[in-house]
Amino acid sequence: MIRVLCLIGGLTGAAGLSQFPEFSQQYLQRLAGQVDELTRQVVEFDQTALADGMGREEMLQAMAATPLVASQEVLWRRTFARHARLSENLLILREATPLERLTLPHRMADTATVQAVWRDFTPAMPLSVAGAASAGTGFLGGWAVLAALIGFVALPFRRRASVKTTAPKRKPPVMKSDPPVSRPTLVADAQPNRPRLAGVQR
Repeated sequence: MIRVLCLIGGLTGAAGLSQFPEFSQQYLQRLAGQVDELTRQVVEFDQTALADGMGREEMLQAMAATPLVASQEVLWRRTFARHARLSENLLILREATPLERLTLPHRMADTATVQAVWRDFTPAMPLSVAGAASAGTGFLGGWAVLAALIGFVALPFRRRASVKTTAPKRKPPVMKSDPPVSRPTLVADAQPNRPRLAGVQR
């Protein structure tokens, strides 16, 4: 029964992770679109700052000092940080092979992009080498995870069984033996010096 459950876990992991190459490819396309849009916004901001004779940081400080647009300063800083992070991730993912992307899930952790990809994602047959490698990895991972989970759940029962087998056995009660029966003393033995009668054999 345990092997059947582990097999089911392995097949589930294989089916899930085999879709990773296709998902990562669609994520890469979406990520490129996100970076293009953020780049456009960043360029427009920098051009506006230059038109006013300021750099980016000077423009941000001026916005923070102006109550009317102070809230926009925080939003723009978040935009710049996200643009830098996603641009770096896009560059690394583009240079990586489909197999190498299996080791780069942290580069595909942008929540908005993941949600957008997941809404339109359609599972595909893993016919590539990366798909087969992902399926194999998923099978081993699913098997190992479910086996570890079953082992953890069964641990208390194993401990109880081991306690029962190692418990000291009680010694059987000692039966008291009856005292030895003494042979009755014959009268003849009790009076060894009694004179014998003539002609009587003992």
